[in-house]
Amino acid sequence: MNSTSTPAPSAPLQHPPAPPAEAVAFFAARLAHQADVSDVHAALESGNPGFTLVDTRSPDAWDQGHVPGAIHLPRAEIAERAGELLAPGTVVITYCWGPGCDGATRAALAFAQLGYPVKEMIGGIEYWTREGLPVADGEGRVARRPADPLTAPERGAGCAC
Repeated sequence: MNSTSTPAPSAPLQHPPAPPAEAVAFFAARLAHQADVSDVHAALESGNPGFTLVDTRSPDAWDQGHVPGAIHLPRAEIAERAGELLAPGTVVITYCWGPGCDGATRAALAFAQLGYPVKEMIGGIEYWTREGLPVADGEGRVARRPADPLTAPERGAGCAC
């Protein structure tokens, strides 16, 4: 008896890829809702980013280190204070600790519910710091740490992705 069998698909392909049109919609939606730290940094450095970056962490976390140029608005205060800090229609990009924290997602939802166009900075302050980008402390001092070579290129301005 000659038995031929088709090998089982590898783990990543046990659920086949979506059709291309479905993939286009999904990835376009992700880009409409998220921005990465390198792109946010480059936009801030341009002097005319077109958005306001909002750190949604606690006051202690803000004082420990935050993105220079960001404003501080803890998530729990967004509903009551957003209008005094941001004009209606201001594009907002939120961030929190990092990928293991959904605080920035919750904050983005709160801003969207108030009618603000909003995105979330994926990676949060963790990846901002890991890429060696500048961090300000509660006294306004700005410092840079070396980039983690597993998350950012050792040479050059960025990953060019």
